Amino acid sequence: MAGSPTARRRRLSIELKKLRETSGSTCAQVGEALDWSGSKVNRMETGSGRVQPSDIDALCRFYDTSDELREFLKSLARQAKTRGWWQVHGAGVPEWFNIYIGLEQDASTLRQYQCELLPGLMQTEGYARELHTTGAYMSAQDIDRAVHVRMERQAMLTRPDAPDAWFIVNEGSVRNVIGDRAVMREQLERVLESSELPTVTLQVLPFDSGTCPATGSFTMLGFPAPEDPDLVYRDGITDAVYLEGEHHVREYTKAFDGLRAAALSPQRSAQLIKSVLKESAR
Repeated sequence: MAGSPTARRRRLSIELKKLRETSGSTCAQVGEALDWSGSKVNRMETGSGRVQPSDIDALCRFYDTSDELREFLKSLARQAKTRGWWQVHGAGVPEWFNIYIGLEQDASTLRQYQCELLPGLMQTEGYARELHTTGAYMSAQDIDRAVHVRMERQAMLTRPDAPDAWFIVNEGSVRNVIGDRAVMREQLERVLESSELPTVTLQVLPFDSGTCPATGSFTMLGFPAPEDPDLVYRDGITDAVYLEGEHHVREYTKAFDGLRAAALSPQRSAQLIKSVLKESAR
């Protein structure tokens, strides 16, 4: 079973939708049969509403499921209510990003393209703090919380069951000075160190790579259970988009493969970063 509350809630939504579609019923029909609104059923299936164990009992009676499946779904519903370690930091971690962290914690594969910044899972405290401070919309306390969470997230790359992580960064993110040169030197050294981890691959997309099949940064997450489909994540300043479905995943996979083919090899990428470090030391 998926480990984080977010992943459990997502798995529960997937299972409930699967049961309804197998029954051949619409959300409205299920709602009418249970004296609910169709929108309540829809919220359960999209993960936008709380699901009580009593709701699971009613749905399982309607769908005529086994006792084992009913208990499994009730367990998911109960555990989805717990809070993850990252959810105690208030405004330091916005709700839309809370969702991503929960999914990230359970991912078995991670594919990320960054066109402007270096990956959050590789950032130093100084680099991350500069990024949050520049926004000028968070209090000092919330900045501390946001930076702390970012540093804590990085532990996933060194745990025994670390995900297979593949990062592609634009050359601009390597050369653009965030903070000052001392901050950037420390940051690039951290990137090189992280890229040597056994489950991490890093490539740099050079300036002269030509036209590339991507229009912005994105992350693809894959999960160990076949019942948990892959998803694509894209974020902005105030919100994020989560794309699921075979079409989205297929097209972003093609884009990532195109970026991977156009980028420098991991070895040449490391050489480029080292050359930038040498230039900054002059």
